[in-house]
Amino acid sequence: MVSVSMTVNGKSVTREVEDRTLLVSFLREDLGLTGTHVGCDTSQCGACVVHLDGQAVKACTMLAAQADGCTVVTIEGLAKGDQLHPVQAAFREHHGLQCGFCTPGMIMTAVDMIRRHDGKLDEATIRHELEGNICRCTGYHNIVKAVQAAADEMSGATQAAAE
Repeated sequence: MVSVSMTVNGKSVTREVEDRTLLVSFLREDLGLTGTHVGCDTSQCGACVVHLDGQAVKACTMLAAQADGCTVVTIEGLAKGDQLHPVQAAFREHHGLQCGFCTPGMIMTAVDMIRRHDGKLDEATIRHELEGNICRCTGYHNIVKAVQAAADEMSGATQAAAE
């Protein structure tokens, strides 16, 4: 057993876990944050993407102990109360989900993508960046539209704040 302490969605947590506990298992089983999905257990589907110290990571490939001392944001931590994050709102507006299983990972990947590209994204870049996330419902067209809309909105908001 090892003690892990981290900040998850703005709250400090400390737990004793087995050394081999994956971050995705820690989030789901120990903290009850089931929005982070387990899809493939091989890091190929992207359903488990969370942000670790501001960067997207696949939580099924990390041990909880590796996140000790870090800040983790899950899909549950994006919205501010009843106000959806712009990417969540864009997925809803542009029908960027079908069954919803891949949606949390897609959204977390998109938020990181938009941040890294300062909101300046084109369709080819979005499609390339989403290659590590699988949608089995073939909803990519609307997912790409949602990411583009969110990037445009967030880029406009950033630009307006700078002026």
